[in-house]
Order: sequence, then structure tokens, then C-alpha cells
Amino acid sequence: MFRLCFFYGMFLLLFTSCKSNQNWKKLSENPDYIHRSINEVTDVMLFDIYSPPVASRVYAYISVAGYEAAINGNPKYLSLAGQLNGLKNLPKPDPHKKYCFNLAAVQAILSVGKKLVNSEGRIEAFHTKMMAEFKETGMPDEVFENSVAYGNLVAKTVLGWAAEDHYKQTRSLSKYNVMTDEGSWKPTPPAYFKAVEPNWNKIRPFVIDSAGQFKPLPAIAFSSKPNSEFYKMAKAVHDAGTNISAENKQIADFWECNPFTMNTNGHTMFAIKKLSPGGHWINIGALACKKTHADYIKTAETYACLSVVIADAFISCWDEKYRSKVIRPETYINQYMDQNWMPLLQTPPFPEYTSGHSVISMASAVMLTKLFGDNFSFADDTEVPFGVPVRHFKSFEIAAREAAISRFYGGIHYMNSIENGLTEGNQLAIFASQKIKTRK
Repeated sequence: MFRLCFFYGMFLLLFTSCKSNQNWKKLSENPDYIHRSINEVTDVMLFDIYSPPVASRVYAYISVAGYEAAINGNPKYLSLAGQLNGLKNLPKPDPHKKYCFNLAAVQAILSVGKKLVNSEGRIEAFHTKMMAEFKETGMPDEVFENSVAYGNLVAKTVLGWAAEDHYKQTRSLSKYNVMTDEGSWKPTPPAYFKAVEPNWNKIRPFVIDSAGQFKPLPAIAFSSKPNSEFYKMAKAVHDAGTNISAENKQIADFWECNPFTMNTNGHTMFAIKKLSPGGHWINIGALACKKTHADYIKTAETYACLSVVIADAFISCWDEKYRSKVIRPETYINQYMDQNWMPLLQTPPFPEYTSGHSVISMASAVMLTKLFGDNFSFADDTEVPFGVPVRHFKSFEIAAREAAISRFYGGIHYMNSIENGLTEGNQLAIFASQKIKTRK
């Protein structure tokens, strides 16, 4: 009887131990850790008020870091080293050690994120919380320490790569000098902010060969004559804004994506912070991952592929913006048509052509379609935290086209800029999606 009880006890202990071992592996490989880490960096950039181009750079580096650490959990995935401009071989894990590569990915994401934002302390506090959660899964100390150490190695390599992209040099370049001719961009009310990132085309691209590789068709020539193509183009914006329908207003509000909207009430000025256009599409990528129950490696792959194409889309778009320097509809309409007209949305502080929403949205849609397929329906709740209701889409492309036309409804872009911006983003993303290979 004693022997029977002894062996039963040993069996129960062994069974419990094996079950516990399986539990920590399952718990620690939850992709939600990566989603939450990316979201934390998003919240910090929202708090710090990052411009859309700068935010896109941060997303790209943290996401590539996470991907490079995560893929060691599946030999079918390929490193982006040698595929992304300037990214060389990354450190490999020790084959004789045990790791949790999801933990390594989170460590890499947050370690890189801390170095690229202003509010480092906010990410540090979140980082500490995340590490405690990984330990609470029952992960062996050895696996925890190996994984954190490997994540740090990947982060160090990615930060070294980021340091060579000319970002620091652009911080000391000359500011944009506002042109005095009639057709060039001028700062707009209510705050008349200076031009955002006029030297962004000097940032090293991630996938494309150069900032001007997908240069769009030339902008329509400026003219103030009522029978000119430019005047008619501006008149269309004026009329659309003046007679906007309730549905079109909802579309414009949903895709506003202005990180810093300045509001005035008498002598009082206050700001409203929202996600950048890139941040909105990063969240759509997260929604797609969650809908398909993507594991942590597929999740890391989605963030990496999406973020680098968004970053390159900003480089391409900003290159054209400061080449053509096209005047915004608000400035043109107030001067030549109606001095009291105001756009529904606040005009962003940079030249008009091409439409950033159009370029970034279509580029994102092409990459997400590659990853998740066409006719991928989803409910976009990205703007719910900002008081804007959910919108439903039958595909990524349909969402991208709505994002693009929203800028026309909002009164801040001409139709020509939207159409050519969609083409620019499409061509860029097709190139990037064909060049990047993440699976063997």
C-alpha cells in the first residue's frame, strides 16, 4: 500500500511538473505581449507629440528589432539583414542555450523604443511590468536571463543601424524658408506652425533605393485665373467642404489622424492629440493579427513589414512635398475665392502635394493584402479612444481609398494630390513587398 501511494505521488508530481512546464511555454508565447509593447510606444509618442514622419521611423526600428528576435522561434522565417538598407547580420542565439523568443522580442522592442523616445521613463516603467509578467508565467530563471540577454544583443545591433540613417544630422540642418511667391506653401491658421520635417528626404530609406525612386507626376501648375485647372481643382475642394454630407463628415473625422490639433476659443488655445496616419495603420495591422489569431512570430512579421513600408512611404511623400511646395487649399481659397472659408479639418503644417494619407494608406493596404489576403474584412476601432465610432471595411484597399478621399472631404487636399498619392503608395509598396522575403 505504501509503495502504491509512493508511486502514485511521484506520478502526480511528475505530471504536475510537466503540465507546469507546458503552461509557462504557452503563456510566455502569447502574441499579446508584442501587441502591448508596440501600443505602449504608440502611447508614449502620442504623449510626446511626435510628427508623423518621426513616428514612422520609431515604428520601423522597434518592429524590425522585435521581428529579428522573434524569428529564431521558427526556422521557416528569414532575417531582414541584407534586405533592408544598411542592416547587416544580426547576432544569433547560442544553440546550446534555451530561450523564449517572444520575451527576447519584447525586450528588443522596448529597449530600442526607450532610446528613440523622449519619455524614456514611461517605457521603463512598462518594461519593468512586462518582465514581471513573464516571470509570473513560471519561466525558468535560466530561460528568462538568456532571452533578455539575447533581446539586448538584437536591440544593440538595431540601434547601431538606426544611428547611421542620418536622422541626427537632419536635426541640425537649416529650417524651411517660406517662399514669397503666390503658388508656394504658407503656414496656416490657427497656430501658423513652421514646416514639419523639410529635410526628411535625407533619411536613409528602409527598402526603396532612394527618396525619389517613386517620384509622382508633377503637380498641376499654379494659377489664380478662374478658368485654370488649378482654380477649378481648388473650387472642387471649396464646394465639397461647403456642402459636405453627414457621411462624408464622418469619414473625414475618422481619418483625421492629426497628432496635434490646435483649437481656439476666444483667447484660449488648447491642443487635441491623436494617432498619426502611420499609427492608425499600425493598429489596423494589429487588428488583422488578432482576427486571424496570429502567433507571436507572425505578429512580429506583420509589424516589421508594415512599419518599414510606412516609413519609406513617408520618405517618398515628404521628398515630393518639399520639391513641389504646393499651396494648401485653405490658403488658396481664402485669397482667391472666399476669405471666410474654413476647411473641416485643420490644415497640417507642410506642403500639399502629394497627400500623405493617400501614399501611406495605399502602401499599407498593399503590404497588409500580401500578408493577409484580399477581401479581408475588419472592424476598425482605432479611433474609439478619441470618441470616434467604429467603421467597417471589406478590404484593406477599400479602407485606404476612404482614408485618401477623407482629405478631400476635410478640405485639406486637392483631388489630384489624392489620386497621384494613391499611385505613388501603390507602386512603392509593390516594389517593397516583392523585395522583402520573410519566409523560406
